[in-house]
Amino acid sequence: MTEAIAINKHNRNTNAQEQLIYDHLLSCVQEESPEQLINRFRALFIDGLGYPEAEIRQALNQVTASKLADREFKFVLNRSCHILINQWRTHSQQQSAIPELIGLLENGSAKGGNATHMRSVKRLRYLVQDFVNSEQYLTLSRLAQVFSETAQSKKESSQQPLGKLIRRYPYLYAHCMLSEESTYEQQQTVRQVQSEVQGKFERDLSQYVTYQVRRSKLTREHSAQAVQRILKPQPNPTLLSDRELVDALKQFVGKVDGQYTHRDLAQRFLAQTTQTKSFAVYKDDLYEYLTSSIDPEYGKRKFNNLLYAQLKETIPQSNSQKLSDFLIVRTCSQLLNFLVVENRDRPNHYRFIDLISNNGAAMTIGLLLKIVLICRKVKPFLEKRLAILYNHYESSTTDAVQWLVQALENMNIALSTNFGSIDLSFLV
Repeated sequence: MTEAIAINKHNRNTNAQEQLIYDHLLSCVQEESPEQLINRFRALFIDGLGYPEAEIRQALNQVTASKLADREFKFVLNRSCHILINQWRTHSQQQSAIPELIGLLENGSAKGGNATHMRSVKRLRYLVQDFVNSEQYLTLSRLAQVFSETAQSKKESSQQPLGKLIRRYPYLYAHCMLSEESTYEQQQTVRQVQSEVQGKFERDLSQYVTYQVRRSKLTREHSAQAVQRILKPQPNPTLLSDRELVDALKQFVGKVDGQYTHRDLAQRFLAQTTQTKSFAVYKDDLYEYLTSSIDPEYGKRKFNNLLYAQLKETIPQSNSQKLSDFLIVRTCSQLLNFLVVENRDRPNHYRFIDLISNNGAAMTIGLLLKIVLICRKVKPFLEKRLAILYNHYESSTTDAVQWLVQALENMNIALSTNFGSIDLSFLV
């Protein structure tokens, strides 16, 4: 009993010291420049020496000396980083400090700081290195990449790691920048950043499309020089070529069969299935709905048979049952496993690569879009499938995984035009 009381007292004291550090950082971030704060951060968490406020240095020493530090310190450091990030991210002139802060952790832990014989400093550096190897640091470094100013040109971007492009794909943020241990505050930060980046992409895409439409009309009436004087050029906001972007917009906004858009086809399918008598009949109808978007020659070779077998094997014990929301969600989520990637630890995605190689990225993403349009509840599940592939290839150069870059870019357009606030219906 006495031991339990001692442990509880120790834990309360540690929590009090943690809160003292948080309150101190919150106070500093309101008053000091990013440069001053980064110097503070380095002295407190990296060097472990020379911090001006002795009370805060002692508080950190007590936290790192705790018996729970091996498990809990990563959360303390993670929250300390987020206190600074949450302040800086709302000021555009301060955002460049975010990747600098996160880089400080990795670079500082690698160098180990100045040699020291102090036990408390050695303990701190061990814990910081442990944090750098944790999932918390990985999600933090991805968030920092969103604010990186190292945006490359399309030509240069082919030589950089795929991980440098994370800022381009807000639909991956929740799956790549949050973990099961993320706090509510961190979740809110990522959602807000996601909303801001998504909104900017949609505005940029809308401006680019409007510019191209107006340019096309004016070119029929004026010389090229006159058009340049009349219109301010708008850059292509994607990593696709202008031709590839046009193809993507035709696929996700236009009439894919000469008469109906993907949204129209999804609505027709949903209306049709309200009268479906059984789950087995629904799966047959779903097969016809999906294969209409597959190149006939490709489908005949093997894919259509594989798709039919996949659907036939999906919850076969429920074939005679009436259609339910549960059966629809399970069927569509298993289809996304089948079409994109099945396993997180050992990603099996040869079918996805094969689809892109034979049908192109736009048509392949169009196929996935058709599934999400008839079952919106699996949209996060689809995003998670793509996040698994992103994580798997994060360190690969973009030119080595162009098929994935093409898929991610097309998905950005597909989701923005069908689930975002952008309205490009005038293209139809």
